[in-house]
Amino acid sequence: MTVHLLLSAGRGPQECAWAVAQLLRRLEADAVRQRLTTHRAHVVPGDRPDTHRSVLVRVEGDGAEAFAASWTGTLCWQAPSPYRARAGRKNWYVIAQPCQVDPPRTTFAEADVDFVACRTGGPGGQHRNKASTAVRATHRPTGIVVVVDTERQFSLNRRIAVESLRRRIEHDNEAAARAVAEALRRIHDELVRGNPTRVERPARSPG
Repeated sequence: MTVHLLLSAGRGPQECAWAVAQLLRRLEADAVRQRLTTHRAHVVPGDRPDTHRSVLVRVEGDGAEAFAASWTGTLCWQAPSPYRARAGRKNWYVIAQPCQVDPPRTTFAEADVDFVACRTGGPGGQHRNKASTAVRATHRPTGIVVVVDTERQFSLNRRIAVESLRRRIEHDNEAAARAVAEALRRIHDELVRGNPTRVERPARSPG
């Protein structure tokens, strides 16, 4: 099983980008303990070295979904700021959400289209309704149906129907890709500071 998890500093200060990097390392170590593999699929670096504004992590293996759920929500990295010595704040919040990164996409093939010759009703001149030259085309995988009767020849209407279906499916593919991109953008704005689902702290030095 494969799950994608987006960690984001949202609109937080530079310490939140630092917290993303710290939490990411903690997450990756946790994954190793659970015999899962992780891959940093996409990283947006922060302004400081070794910080990340966001990281898209791919988690693979049995139990990946449950693992991602355990890291989902508002995460808190609890430590003093490494950049502002006098900052009293010690809680730095990060949002982590599973997300879809591969939008559903339909590959168009004419072999997936059923064509039926039909007559069209209504006024339209002497050539209307005298022959079954109109085309009803159904794309089986999606159920999209188009009817074309603009030409007097079946073959021409058939060609127009194919192109119409192709454009419809391309439009739907583009709309699906935009929806996935918008969902990813919204995650960055969903960070709620306080009431974290998970709190992590730096490991204590021995002794």
